[in-house]
Amino acid sequence: MAGAAHYTPPMPVFDRPVKLLIVVAPYYRDIADDLVAGAKAKIEGAGGTWDLVEVPGALEIPTAIRIAQRLSNFDGFVALGCVIRGETTHYDTVCNDSSRALTLLGLDGVCIGNGILTVEDFAQAAVRAGEQNKGGGAAAAALHLVALTRKWSGVPKGVGFLPGSYRVAGDQGGADKA
Repeated sequence: MAGAAHYTPPMPVFDRPVKLLIVVAPYYRDIADDLVAGAKAKIEGAGGTWDLVEVPGALEIPTAIRIAQRLSNFDGFVALGCVIRGETTHYDTVCNDSSRALTLLGLDGVCIGNGILTVEDFAQAAVRAGEQNKGGGAAAAALHLVALTRKWSGVPKGVGFLPGSYRVAGDQGGADKA
């Protein structure tokens, strides 16, 4: 329902600095600028820092995030861009494939806020990037995931072996046969 109020959880508080990478596809520059401004404000409001990279299009966003995740030291990522429906099925490919790739990265433990707008026209994009602040929402999502990762990162899983808690057959004090 358009215009309905929705709940957003309070922003997490961090005991260590948070550094996010904003990856933006500025195909529609005005929209991208609004998305980035919202993301920067949200990150800075949480006491975090950010870096920004531009990529050619929405399909390149997940690849850039994966490269940075492997080769850099970011705590999380904000994916920003805009895909406006056109006359061909390219819209569906870009929307589905960029979203799927971001989801797969997230399921692999990468903290990502997805702010790639998928809209019917420029007017919808302008509302979402501006007054709805979807860039800020994507940054907030990334920050929440970073907080969860930090909360659970030191918790033992309770499965497997702890160092020194096992014996191998033939070891001193162990059985000669398994």
